[in-house]
Amino acid sequence: MDAGTAVASSEKPESSAAVSVPLAPAAMAKGEKARVTPGDKLTMKHPEPAFTKVPPQTHLDQKLSVCSKLCFAIGGAPNQVAGSATAFFLQIYLLDIAQINPFQASMVLFVGKAWGAVTDPIVGFFITKSKWTKIGRLMPWMVGCSPFMVVSYFYLWFVPPFTNGRFIWYMGFYCLYQTLITCFHVPYSALTMFLSTDQRERDSATAYRMTVEVLGTLVGAAIQGQIVASAHTFKHCPHRNLTTQQGNSSGTEIIRSLALSQDFLSHAKEVYMIAAGVIGGLFLVCTVVMFLGVKERDDPYAPKSDKAIPFHKGFILVMKHGSYLTLTAAFLFISVAIQLIQSNFVLFCTYAVELREHFQNIVLTILMSAAVSIPFWQWFLEKFGKKTAAFCGITWIMPFTVMLVFIPNLIVAYVVAVSSGLSVAASLLLPWSMLPDVVDDFRLANRNSKGHEAIFYSLYAFFTKFAAGISLGVSTLCLQFAGYDTGACRQPPPVVYTLKLLIGAAPVACITAGLMILMVYPISEDVRLRNKVALEELRSQSITCKSLRAELSSV
Repeated sequence: MDAGTAVASSEKPESSAAVSVPLAPAAMAKGEKARVTPGDKLTMKHPEPAFTKVPPQTHLDQKLSVCSKLCFAIGGAPNQVAGSATAFFLQIYLLDIAQINPFQASMVLFVGKAWGAVTDPIVGFFITKSKWTKIGRLMPWMVGCSPFMVVSYFYLWFVPPFTNGRFIWYMGFYCLYQTLITCFHVPYSALTMFLSTDQRERDSATAYRMTVEVLGTLVGAAIQGQIVASAHTFKHCPHRNLTTQQGNSSGTEIIRSLALSQDFLSHAKEVYMIAAGVIGGLFLVCTVVMFLGVKERDDPYAPKSDKAIPFHKGFILVMKHGSYLTLTAAFLFISVAIQLIQSNFVLFCTYAVELREHFQNIVLTILMSAAVSIPFWQWFLEKFGKKTAAFCGITWIMPFTVMLVFIPNLIVAYVVAVSSGLSVAASLLLPWSMLPDVVDDFRLANRNSKGHEAIFYSLYAFFTKFAAGISLGVSTLCLQFAGYDTGACRQPPPVVYTLKLLIGAAPVACITAGLMILMVYPISEDVRLRNKVALEELRSQSITCKSLRAELSSV
């Protein structure tokens, strides 16, 4: 069989039965082609073509076992455990335990987040250049960076014996931690696309992941909150340190206090280091579980081009994709709102509403509500669509945060915590459930482009981290301008007012902006289902072409 016949066979699968007739020995000896007459077509018994049998490893469904989904989900839990601890407690730790001034704390938080954002596309670039190994292309990144990440995380919560260089210490270790967590999180997020080619299986794995990650957030807040709670209770503020001074000529009363005792600071430093050690050990255990229980698979059906597309061209293609830009912009504002609430909530409970004895239990209530509601939101998005779920779930938090600001008592705080957990769950689940749909839409629009999944996930993390860094830096600077007193047991009224704005008005404004952008998100349920059918057809054609080539090469 010559090259022309082989090409024709690969391009026209429906005629392959006619051209794959065995040649007579004499004809084969002379190098001639077998000629098939119409009568031969009627009387000939066609053998079953080999390409109709799809090998098990390339079956379209690629069902995932519950064990694989759980191991995949457990792998992402430590990131949320550490992220929960830093989100809720790092700001107050820098201000009251490490005792650096609010401006320096704002610089640590902003520069650290911004550095983490910058490293996201850089890590995504190197991942796209990584070679496939025996354990995959993404798994070596996650396994290799974990031990170093644990070390950097521990020293982030360590107070050095010197005072002048503490700002540089925390800046350096926070940037190092952000770099290493990026080396873990970007490949872990992109791993979703390499678990299965089936959308339903990926959505199911994402639901498992979000449930365990919310539980991880709960565990992180529980470990950190319960261990370090004694470092922030009011009983450690001696009454003799509380002084009342008459202010300026207007006669306003400003309540201030002296710094906490050195004995108490030593205790606070110890409990923070204990919490860091526990979370670091949990990180290593969960990484080992993921490594042993998850198998990374390449997409065997994706169309491949003969020449790889350079990274910068892939970057331009991704940034021109409208649905990706819309989704990223919408959840950028929403994630900023959640980040503002997380980072300022402990300060708010401690200084604005006199709930410092209960803040750790309120935080646990929020996260328990979020963990329980993840399966509900998974059912809701399958029943009514992902876009509808986003609007219903995320708007729920707005009236309740405002309620806590205006009605600051313990019962209202727990009601707000339960209700806010529903929105936290939706904000965690939906972007990671919608992002694979955007990647599928991109694959259909750019059929000869492959291997850019890491760009999607790294750029999404870049924009959300950068925006979160700006919001954290600005919020801490606002506390500086309001007159935040580092290490004090009481804060002046302008600080209290600023904390109420950061918990109430600012998140509501950000969520409103995000939902308005999400209104123009183009991938509805009908579009998503059409994309699913089109991708399955492309993959089926790819399987047929591969089987034809295998048949022809065997002949």
